[in-house]
Amino acid sequence: MDNLIKDIETRSDIEYLIHQFYIKVKQDATIGFFFTEIVHLDFDIHLPKMYDFWESIIFKKASYNGNPMLSHILLNKKFSIEKKHFQKWLFLWEETITENFTGINAKEGIQRAHQIAELIQFKIQKKY
Repeated sequence: MDNLIKDIETRSDIEYLIHQFYIKVKQDATIGFFFTEIVHLDFDIHLPKMYDFWESIIFKKASYNGNPMLSHILLNKKFSIEKKHFQKWLFLWEETITENFTGINAKEGIQRAHQIAELIQFKIQKKY
């Protein structure tokens, strides 16, 4: 990424954003263990799914094929996902976007992340 901050405009921008975000996530004491110890994610498989997911969300392209709600419900059965975990995830997401991007799509990425987090929290609280 060059020194000029721009909006999220391309798939490459999304890939860069996701890569930078997961560097922070893996190192974070509050949520990193979900990815590295609870789920043992293979990031070579997970990251391309996240590229597709956020491309679908930000650019409204039908590139994602998955069920994030079910994934989080199953994760919550392994280890309770608490409000503090969602707050940290959102903090790191917003921080990563604002460090690297500005504009309509960047704002959309932040706004949609909040909506998604609220929905997942609501569904998990219903104790599926």
